[in-house]
Amino acid sequence: MTDTTRRSGSRRLARERITILFARAAEFYPENPAWSNRCVELARKISMRHRIRIERPLKRRFCRRCSTYLVPGANARVRIYRGRVIVTCLSCGHRSRYPVGRHQA
Repeated sequence: MTDTTRRSGSRRLARERITILFARAAEFYPENPAWSNRCVELARKISMRHRIRIERPLKRRFCRRCSTYLVPGANARVRIYRGRVIVTCLSCGHRSRYPVGRHQA
């Protein structure tokens, strides 16, 4: 049996690394978009290896099909259509659709 504290510690470390990699991707994008794409690929590999989910705000920053780091206005088109936010990756043309949140009255 594996030690659960060691495994949970490695998962915590993996989450930190994923967050750091996305922060680095945001820094690298203006200089070299290829570096930011590599950071996204590494973050995805870490999440798959440790079987942890990438958090929702980070998950929406990359294309699921081509793993490109998405920056609205540069390589992603963002539109609102019929109560949904549609993010189109301009590298591969993949569209991600997210529902627009409703206000609690």
